[in-house]
Amino acid sequence: MTQSSLLNRQALYLKPDPTRVIVRPFKPSTEPRHLNPRDKTRANEIVDRVLSLDPTSTANQLRDILANFDGRHRNLLRQFEARADAMEDAFIHHQQFSQQQRQLVGAYFMNEYSFESAALFNPSIVPHPDQSDIAEGSRRVILSLRAVGEGHISSLTFRSGVIDPEGAVTIDAPTQMAVLPHIHASDGLAPAGCIGISFKSESDLSERVIFPVTEAQANGIEDARFVAFEDDGKTIYFATYTAYSGSSIRSELLETTDFLNLTLTPLRGPAARNKGMALFPRRIDGRYAMIARQDSENLFLLYSDDLHQWDEGRLLMKPEFAWQFVQIGNCGSPVEIDEGWLLFTHGVGPMRRYAIGVTLLDKHDPSIILSRTVEPLLQPEPTEREGYVPNVVYSCGAMRHGDLIALPYAVSDTYSNFTTVKISRLLETMHPTGTAL
Repeated sequence: MTQSSLLNRQALYLKPDPTRVIVRPFKPSTEPRHLNPRDKTRANEIVDRVLSLDPTSTANQLRDILANFDGRHRNLLRQFEARADAMEDAFIHHQQFSQQQRQLVGAYFMNEYSFESAALFNPSIVPHPDQSDIAEGSRRVILSLRAVGEGHISSLTFRSGVIDPEGAVTIDAPTQMAVLPHIHASDGLAPAGCIGISFKSESDLSERVIFPVTEAQANGIEDARFVAFEDDGKTIYFATYTAYSGSSIRSELLETTDFLNLTLTPLRGPAARNKGMALFPRRIDGRYAMIARQDSENLFLLYSDDLHQWDEGRLLMKPEFAWQFVQIGNCGSPVEIDEGWLLFTHGVGPMRRYAIGVTLLDKHDPSIILSRTVEPLLQPEPTEREGYVPNVVYSCGAMRHGDLIALPYAVSDTYSNFTTVKISRLLETMHPTGTAL
C-alpha cells in the first residue's frame, strides 16, 4: 500500500479571486524637502485642492464615486468620514467645511486592495461554533486561509463548509463583499501589545478579513494555525501566527469564541522569536503545551504556565529521512486520537520540495514518539506542483472527524485543496519507534 493510496484527495481547488477587495487607508508618499520646501505636506495640498471645489462639484464627485464603488463595499460614506476623522492634521489650514467635503477628502485618502489576488493558501480547519441544522454525522467547519495581494502582503480570511459522514467536503461560496474589523484600544488588564478587533454580527464569515494593523504585522499576518482549545468545558479558538514587519518576525496569538470578537496578542519569550508555533488543543498535566521550531530545522516541545510566555523547550524531532533533510516543521496543532497525538509535519528535501508526514506522540507524555511515517503521506503531484513556489504542499492544521482526519493543504503557495484519510489505515502504515527524547 503506497502512502498516497491512503488519501481521498478532493477537487475543491480554492483559488485566489482578484475581484474580492477591501477598502483601506491610502497614504501619499512624502517628497524630499528640497522638492517640496513649503510648510504644507502632500496631504495638506490634496485637502486644499478638494476643499477648493464648489458645492456642486463636490456633490458631483461624491455621486460619481458612489456610482462606481458603493455596490462593492458596505457603508462607504461612513468609511470616508472615519478616514477624514483620522487625519485631522490635514485640515489644519481650514476652519469651515461641509460634511460632503469631509467625505470627499476621505475618499481621496482611501483605496481598494485586492487582498487575495496573488494567493490563497496555508489553510487550517476547526469545527464551527454553530453546529445547528447539520445532518447527523456531518460537521460544519471553519477554514482559515492566508491571502496574499499586491506587495505580497498577507492577511487572514475565512470560509465555512461541511464535512459529511463519508468525508466529502463542501465549502460554501464566499460573498463578494469583504470587510475589515473595527479596532479597539486594549484595556489595562490586557497583555502588553494586545489589540481587540470586532466584526458586525450581520457580516458573513467569508466577508471578514484580518489585515495587518500594527507595525510588527505591516507586511503580513502569516500562516495562522487554528485550534479548538478545550478548557473547563469551554471551547476557545486560538491561532498562532507569524507577524512580519518587512524586516523581522515574531509569533503572535489570536483568540476568539465566536469569530466576531477577537484579540491579537504578541507572544513573549525566546521561543516566540521564531515562526511555526502550534498549540496543543488542551492542557497537559495542567500546563499549556506547544510544538515549535526554535531554530531553522528541528522541532521542539514547549510547556508554559502562561499562555503568552514561551521559553525554550526540549528537542523533539530532527530531520531523519531523505525527504526532510533540509528542515522539518509542524503542520498545525497536534490532533488527539485514542492512541495518542497525531502531529502532522512538513519536511523539505532536494530541490526544496515540501512534503507532509505524520508522527504519533504519546498522549500522556508527548516527548515520547510512538511511531511515524517513513515516507511522505502527502507530496506534490504532477498536477499540483506549479505555482508561485513550485513543488510545495503545506498545511497549517488538520481536524478529526469521526474515524477520519480532514487535512486541508496548500499547493505551491498559490491555492488550497483538501484530503481525508482514515485514522486506522494511517496508523497501520506508521513505523513504530518507541523513542523517548
